[in-house]
Parts: sequence; C-alpha cells; structure tokens
Amino acid sequence: MNQQVLKFAFSVPLLSLAFLPMGCKKPPPITLACNASAPAIYPGDPLTLTATAGSVSTKKHTNVVYSWSGQDVTGNGNTATVATGSLDPGSYSAKAEVKEGKTGKEGRKPGQTAQCTADYTVKPFEPPTISCSSDPTEVQPGGTATITAQAVSPQNRPLTYSYSASAGSISGSGATAEFSSAGAPTGAVGVTCNVSDDKNHTASANTTVAVLAPPPPPPPPKTQALCSISFSNDTKRPTRVDNEAKACLDQVALDLKQQPNATAVIVADSNAKEKDLETREQARAAHNRRVKVQNFAAQRAVNAKDYLATAQGIDASRITAMTGTGDDQSAQDYLVPAGATFANDVQGATPVNETEVKPEQRKPLPQRRH
Repeated sequence: MNQQVLKFAFSVPLLSLAFLPMGCKKPPPITLACNASAPAIYPGDPLTLTATAGSVSTKKHTNVVYSWSGQDVTGNGNTATVATGSLDPGSYSAKAEVKEGKTGKEGRKPGQTAQCTADYTVKPFEPPTISCSSDPTEVQPGGTATITAQAVSPQNRPLTYSYSASAGSISGSGATAEFSSAGAPTGAVGVTCNVSDDKNHTASANTTVAVLAPPPPPPPPKTQALCSISFSNDTKRPTRVDNEAKACLDQVALDLKQQPNATAVIVADSNAKEKDLETREQARAAHNRRVKVQNFAAQRAVNAKDYLATAQGIDASRITAMTGTGDDQSAQDYLVPAGATFANDVQGATPVNETEVKPEQRKPLPQRRH
C-alpha cells in the first residue's frame, strides 16, 4: 500500500511558480545645463546667465528651486545677471544649482539636486586709434592752419584730445585745433595729436605744417617822370609859364591830389647861351653888387612851382624846384611816391635856393608903339 501511494505521488508532475518583484519605477535624476549670453565681454557690457533644468519631476506638489553663486552674480530663478562693470579683465565662472521636491523639502532625496557652471571672459578695453592732418599743409610766416584729429575708441569710450607743436603755437581741446606759425622758423613744423580715454589708454599721431620762406619785400617805389614843359615858345619871356605849360602842370597837380603822400620835383634847364650870359653876369656881380644875375633854369623851376601852389592849391612843401644839366629851355616834372628817393632815381639835379630866386609875376608884354 505504501509503495503504491508513493508511486502515485511521484507520478504527479510538479508545478513551477514564478514570483515577480512588486513596487514603482524609479524616476531619472534631475539635470542642469548652464550657458552665458556671450562668451567674452568688456567691463560694463550686459551679461545674462541661463540655467536649463532637465528630467524635472511631473508629480503634483513638486517644487523647483534655483540658486546662483559667483563674483557679482545675482540670480532670479533660472536666470542671473553679472555686474561686469567692476570686474577686472580675466576668466570667470558662475555656478547654478537646482533642487526639486516638496516645498520646503527640495533636494532631500537622491536625484533631486543638480549643478552646472557657466564660463565667460572679461576682455581688457582696447586703446583708441587716431590720425592727424593739417589744412592747409603750407602757410606763410604768421599764417594759421586747422589741425584735425580723427580718433576712434573700439568700445566707444569717452575721449579727450590734446595737441603740441615743435614751433609756433597751437590751441584747441576738441577734435580740431588751430596752429599759428607766428615765431616759427622757415621749414617743416611737427604737430602731434594726442587722445586718451577714461581708462587712461592713449594714442598719438603726427603731421607737419610747412612754414614757407617769407616773400621778398616789394621793390621800393620809383620816381615817375611826368610831362615836360618847353620855355622856348616865348622868346621875350623865356621863363614864363604859358598856357601850354599850364596844361602840363594841371596834370601834375591832379596826380598830387590823387596821391596825397606823393611829392613833385621840377627840374629846369637852360641852354648854352643862357648859361654863358649867367656866367658873365656873375663875373660882373663880383665887382658890382647892383648887377643882377639871372638864373634862367632856377627861375623856370620856381615859376612852375608857384603856379602849382597858387593856381592849383598844392602845398608848396610838397614841391621841390631844382636845376639840371641839360642844354635846352625846358623843365621836366617828376612825381615822387611815398617811399621813393628822388636822388636815387634822378642824378645831376641841384635844389634851387628859393631865398634868392623868387617867383615872377605873370605880366603881359608891353604894347608895341606904331
């Protein structure tokens, strides 16, 4: 009986049972990625940092909290700003952290916290650049030129200008200045344009202004020969100013009135016969004081001067009566502009002693008896 029972028991096939684990699937851990709005900036430029979280839990009542740390970094949620104006040039990093979980219990469980860093560089300011030019590039002694400086700051920093010159003088504090060549020697004068920004970066450029040699002084004015007078028309009165002589002297008077700083010189001559008579009269006068010596040339010059003074109203001090060395009965009129020297331009003329030779009155000839 027992053997049958046992035989039956072992003939029954065994049933295999599998036990599966029970419970919830584990959520993935939260992640965080950081980036900066610009990888490199200049001091004072705006910079924003952003933290992007991944695998955030979707469970109800789950809260996400961000925090930031770093030099001059201020965070607000998943973004932060950097006060770059106070940063020195160099490399910087800002750190962000995110936590999730129930309010007040964020980050207490594994996988509920993540961190990241954002790297950025603060670059040093670049110095300004400048060019310098002159207009005109050549000036006369004592002349002026406009100096123009064209400066640029790569970061648009405020600029300050200054100038210097190796000779002469220069004044100006803006983008233009005025150069004066007063006191500068002839030749090239160096001018330097300087610029600086508010970060004490400087730059300079040079230009030259050529100071020309002074022009030669104008030649001194010369004595001008005007009209001439003939005294040979009236044989009875060979020293008389006739109507033809008046026409010439009227033109001389007009020239003197138009040039109030000019003077006139009248150089009269006598012919050989008159000179011979004068010589004989001088010899007689040496023994007889009553003998009158007639100087035909001097008388002609004095009479012509008298006409200009009395008939034309010319100041007698502006007229000089002289005698020449010619051999005729004439007088040459000259205009002496201001600055001219008559003796340098006309030689051989001798001033008349007007204390001895007086003007003759213009008397008509006596009527002839029939």
